[in-house]
Amino acid sequence: MKVAIIDYGAGNVRSVGNALETLGVSYSVITKPGDLGNADKVIVPGVGAAGSAMAQLRESGFAAVLPGLTVPVLGICLGLQLFADSSEENETKCLSILPGRVRKFRTELKVPQMGWNAVAFLKDSPLTAGIPDGSFFYFVHSYYLDANSRYVIGKASYDAELAAVVQKDNFYGTQFHPEKSGILGLKLLSNFCELC
Repeated sequence: MKVAIIDYGAGNVRSVGNALETLGVSYSVITKPGDLGNADKVIVPGVGAAGSAMAQLRESGFAAVLPGLTVPVLGICLGLQLFADSSEENETKCLSILPGRVRKFRTELKVPQMGWNAVAFLKDSPLTAGIPDGSFFYFVHSYYLDANSRYVIGKASYDAELAAVVQKDNFYGTQFHPEKSGILGLKLLSNFCELC
C-alpha cells in the first residue's frame, strides 16, 4: 500500500503523517502531481483559507489532476471543502468534485467551531465501518458544506446542519480532523487505508 499526502502549503501534513505512523502505514508527502506515481491512496489535508489553498493547488498542477483520480482520495477539513463547487471564503472556485457551496457559519455561537462534536451517520460506508453512530470527533472550522447533499454520509450540527462525512465514488471527506480525534479517528483513517 502506498499512501500519498499532498502538501500544498495549507495543511496539517505532519499530524496526518503521525497518525498514519501510529497505524503502521507507510506514506510519502508529495508537492507535485508527478510524485503521485503509483500511490493507491491520496490524502488532501488542509487548514487555512480556500482562496490561497486553491491558488496553490492550481499553481502546483494538483487542481487539474485531482478530480480525475480513480484511487481513493480523502479530503480532511479544508481538503473536504475544496471538493465543493465553490466557497464563500473569498468567492473561491473550488474543484467541483462535489456539488454544493461552502458557507460561513452565521451564528451567535463561537466561530470557529473548535472542539468535539457528535456525528450522526446517515448511510453505511466502508469509511465509517465499525464506528458507532453519534461518535465524537474533533472539529476546527469557520466554513461548512451543507448537509443536504445526497453525498453526505454523516452530519453534525453547530447551529446549522453540516456535512461531517461525505462520499462520492472514490472521493471521501471529513470536516473533522480524524488525525486529532483519538481512537475513532484512527479507526476512520485505518478504514480509508484499507479501501480497495
